[in-house]
Amino acid sequence: MRAVITVNGIDKVGILAKVATGCMNANANIVDVSQTVMDGFFTMTMLVEIDAINSSFDGLKETMKQSVPDMQIRVMHEDIFNSMHRI
Repeated sequence: MRAVITVNGIDKVGILAKVATGCMNANANIVDVSQTVMDGFFTMTMLVEIDAINSSFDGLKETMKQSVPDMQIRVMHEDIFNSMHRI
């Protein structure tokens, strides 16, 4: 199983490192990541494998939110993400 993590907010040093550390602490494997900065605004989408996480899915969400508390972060199960983006 996989999850999609999105992060948005004002750009600063270390955002990717903090989110990656949160994934490591939750035992979520990063499969793919895309990020960009537009006029000082940071946005990132990350795909992670969650089969071996060491907590519940809600626990993973909380871990991610704590990794960058001053950013907007969302964690969505891949099945929900795919359902929302089908035409």
